[in-house]
Amino acid sequence: MEMSSTILLVVTIAAMLGCGLVAGVFFAFSTFVMISLAEVPAKSGIIAMQSINVRVVTSWFMVVLLGTAVLCIVLLIQSVTNWGSGAMRYSAIGSALYLVGSVLVTGAFNVPRNNRLANVSPADPNAEERWAGYVSGWTAWNHVRTLASLAAAVSFSVSLVIGIR
Repeated sequence: MEMSSTILLVVTIAAMLGCGLVAGVFFAFSTFVMISLAEVPAKSGIIAMQSINVRVVTSWFMVVLLGTAVLCIVLLIQSVTNWGSGAMRYSAIGSALYLVGSVLVTGAFNVPRNNRLANVSPADPNAEERWAGYVSGWTAWNHVRTLASLAAAVSFSVSLVIGIR
């Protein structure tokens, strides 16, 4: 099933913008949110991150994160069925980068860390050690998500430029 060129253009632009928005949120966490949380006492950092992790699943961020994933799945299917087009190759690359580097990494590495942190009491005698481990591991994987989402946005941009010519 081939999409009309107008619908394909709109879906690609929406995916590019979604990837960019997600990359921006991840970038903010990597460059100052987690650094700031790591600088406060472990108890405060744990409480703040536990609150963030509860709030994020009920926020508009989830609509953008998962909505962009749906758009990427649609574009990946279109890319496979129209592989001869250079623009569609970049669309496939962008989709794969986002789905693997952002969505899969989130589910496989960041969410499990969030779930373990949810069970940490700030009064736990090992809270400081557990918090330090959480911050370093979570942030490392967040860097991966940031780069993957940004690279996906770039790939969709290239796809649009090639498609325009």
